[in-house]
Amino acid sequence: MSYKRLIPCIFIRGAKAVKWFTDETVISEDVIGLAKYYSDHGADELLVFDLSDSDEEHEEAIDLMKRMNRVIRIPMVAGGNIRRQEDIKKILYAGAKRAMLNFSKADSVKLIEDAARRFGKEKMAVSLNDFDALFKHQHLIQDYSSEIVFMHRLDLNSVMNVTDVPCVIVTDTMEEPELFKILKCPGVKGLSGKFVSQTDMDFVEFKEKCGQEEIKMTSFESMMEFSQFKTNEQGLIPVVVQHYKTQEVLMLAYMNEEAFYSTIKTGKMTYYSRSREQLWTKGETSGHFQYVKSLTIDCDYDTLLAKVDQVGPACHTGNATCFFQPLVGSDYDETNPLQVFETVYGTIMDRRENPKEGSYTNYLFDKGIDKILKKVGEEATEIVIAAKNPNPEEVKYEMADFLYHAMVLMVERGISWEDIVKELADR
Repeated sequence: MSYKRLIPCIFIRGAKAVKWFTDETVISEDVIGLAKYYSDHGADELLVFDLSDSDEEHEEAIDLMKRMNRVIRIPMVAGGNIRRQEDIKKILYAGAKRAMLNFSKADSVKLIEDAARRFGKEKMAVSLNDFDALFKHQHLIQDYSSEIVFMHRLDLNSVMNVTDVPCVIVTDTMEEPELFKILKCPGVKGLSGKFVSQTDMDFVEFKEKCGQEEIKMTSFESMMEFSQFKTNEQGLIPVVVQHYKTQEVLMLAYMNEEAFYSTIKTGKMTYYSRSREQLWTKGETSGHFQYVKSLTIDCDYDTLLAKVDQVGPACHTGNATCFFQPLVGSDYDETNPLQVFETVYGTIMDRRENPKEGSYTNYLFDKGIDKILKKVGEEATEIVIAAKNPNPEEVKYEMADFLYHAMVLMVERGISWEDIVKELADR
């Protein structure tokens, strides 16, 4: 049995989220906050529909997608008002895992083949609202898309006989038996619609109900029971917490059985406080959550290693890690590449937000985008010239200059290193 996903959808009209594509009652004026709620509370993916009519509203929707992508930690699939290849590019560049073409529109049907060749079949999804459209365009859909989004309940068994492209069902039904029936269909990879998109949706509770219906949901699942671990006299096991990107050790904490299974169920690191004698979820008061990437256990079964996606600083002092106080042998070279890039990027960001007199970085920001682009071009040329010389030191020097100016451009345009790394990983 394949794993199923719960995928809330956000319909954007202007800068607001509305209830449905046929009901534009505003459900939230904070679209970014709504997306973050879904991501933080157990959704597996996010569908975004741009309902804009004008180019101005469309650009506003693209900007919202970019901002959503910065705060969510789940994949995003987005579509709406796509009329040309440039619209697809903007949606993908905004951070969407796939761009979704509406096959009820003739323009979208014409776009998909060229789009798949340009961006890759795995970057393309299609939305359908009737079976006839699937039957009519089944070869295009099969050859040039990797996901089908059905906008209402159809005869799913018939659909599966036509295509093996994974399907997401967007339904307006609020009846749980009907939702279970949809999820049990073999070709359905995910469920979306009004029920899943409630602004107070409890994804964990509904996944538990799905489990009772023998529907396998996307979630963490431990290969060992807590009873197999070697705990101390208090029934606790130490957890070393490490950043999954930089490999930096962030903190040490303890789990009891309840904390361990809460972590598995919610995907957020939950610990047992020995001083307060109670469970605590990291970030529940500060907002500095730790999202689980992996949990492993050592050879003696008495220590866990958690690799996490850390939001903000890990330490209550405001430091990135709890291990910031040097004791012995502090004279060493910290050259974790991504850490260095993110540190420099953070300094550039701070200069823009807190200008410093005499700062060259602030000089570039003050002069504006044309000056920044001119410097990026000049430094790229310097690399070419340096590479023609036999001394590699010149290339290193010029590459460092180029990367610094490129980071100034990234900050100016709101692009992070995470955006770049995700794009490279996708490629």
